[in-house]
Amino acid sequence: MAEAKITTRSEDYSRWYTDVIAAAELADYAPVKGCMIIRPNGYAIWEKMQQALDGMFKETGHQNAYFPLFIPESFLKKEAEHVEGFAPEVALVTHGGGAKLEEPLVVRPTSETIIWNSFRNWIQSYRDLPLLINQWCNVVRWEMRTRLFLRTTEFLWQEGHTAHATYEDAEEETLRMLGVYRTFAEEYMALPVIEGLKSDKEKFAGAHHTYSIEAMMGDGKALQAGTSHHLGQNFAKAFDVMFQTEKGTRDHVYATSWGLSTRMIGALIMAHGDDNGIVIPPKLAAIQVAVVPIFRKPEERERVMPAVDKFAAAFKAAGIGFKIDDREQHSPGWKFNEWEKRGVPLRIEVGPKDLDKNQVILARRDTREKTPVSQDGLDRTVLDMLATIQKSLYDRALAFREKHTYQVDDYAKFGELLDGGGFLWSHWCGSGECEEQVKDETKATIRNIPRDSRAEEGRCIKCGVRSERRVIFARAY
Repeated sequence: MAEAKITTRSEDYSRWYTDVIAAAELADYAPVKGCMIIRPNGYAIWEKMQQALDGMFKETGHQNAYFPLFIPESFLKKEAEHVEGFAPEVALVTHGGGAKLEEPLVVRPTSETIIWNSFRNWIQSYRDLPLLINQWCNVVRWEMRTRLFLRTTEFLWQEGHTAHATYEDAEEETLRMLGVYRTFAEEYMALPVIEGLKSDKEKFAGAHHTYSIEAMMGDGKALQAGTSHHLGQNFAKAFDVMFQTEKGTRDHVYATSWGLSTRMIGALIMAHGDDNGIVIPPKLAAIQVAVVPIFRKPEERERVMPAVDKFAAAFKAAGIGFKIDDREQHSPGWKFNEWEKRGVPLRIEVGPKDLDKNQVILARRDTREKTPVSQDGLDRTVLDMLATIQKSLYDRALAFREKHTYQVDDYAKFGELLDGGGFLWSHWCGSGECEEQVKDETKATIRNIPRDSRAEEGRCIKCGVRSERRVIFARAY
């Protein structure tokens, strides 16, 4: 791998981010503006994310399906709010096979419309409900300002689409999947998040209401890490999806949709990365341990490698993802630097002197601490250390968020604090006009209305009208 210098975060956070992606070989820019090529190192993280989420989706009764990439333009127009929300981002196919198409085809920006067209044929009775579908796919949204992983014209994601007999059942599903996202973010990504309700201005186009999980990045900005939408009966009415109830009457079904995308790789970089590169939480690392044998002479190699092979066999049996880096064309120092930039959680260094002491050196990626440990029971030691790193990353991210969270009641102070980044808990009267003015004047948006926020009398940060609770304002990606 070519030597790649990483700009420090304090010098230029945006440049640091793209440098980290290049140094870890996560992605490249594509020939098509706004698109990206996900390289094997980046795709390996996405595969680990997929495995974790897919398991949780199936545990909650969802099945995977696949729907077409192309959607008739007329489908998108059936739900008025939906088409208005997505029209600026839509890519249209007008010609195919050398001829103009009778009806243009939309390259899917999201799949509600084509899926609900199918649900109309699949749902007849309450016995067909709930219908719980997920699909893993790519989507296209014609973004004007793009950034690798965070916002690209084409990206990978999963989108869940479900149908229910009652409003209450759909609400329960919406919150259940929000909980799945929270579990994934906190337990796998080591990323603390805040669950909450989106304002009407920030909700999904066509939803009755939207919930999100919001995370704080290393520069104090917010990132929407997952959304879960209660669609009410909007799409069911647009596509005439009705069912016979238990009482024998006919009604439109209630719907949900929810999605999480490759922008989570961007979240992982910005939440845990440091000036030396990406730091991958152990649960999402395909290579959890890089083993670097150290030898200079053939006879030293002959001593070291059998020991390495012995504990590597134990790692395999214990389910630890590892890589033995015995390349002879690179020095140990060069290898240490490379695995650091690639974010591998733990590195093991072992040479002839270590063999004499029956030890290896463990090097943590998160703290860069080196510790000598016994070769006896090394698999157990490594598993414990990986668990420690996973927890440490979460604790560190939580402490960072708490340090950069403020209760603010003065609008002048509000603007000052935003310049340093952070979550600002402030009162809001509920007016879209105040929300828009704050956004125009400060570039901060309401990230969500936290589900666990307590009732508290106060005054709107913008207009001073009475308010019943605080919401989270922040500048966001």
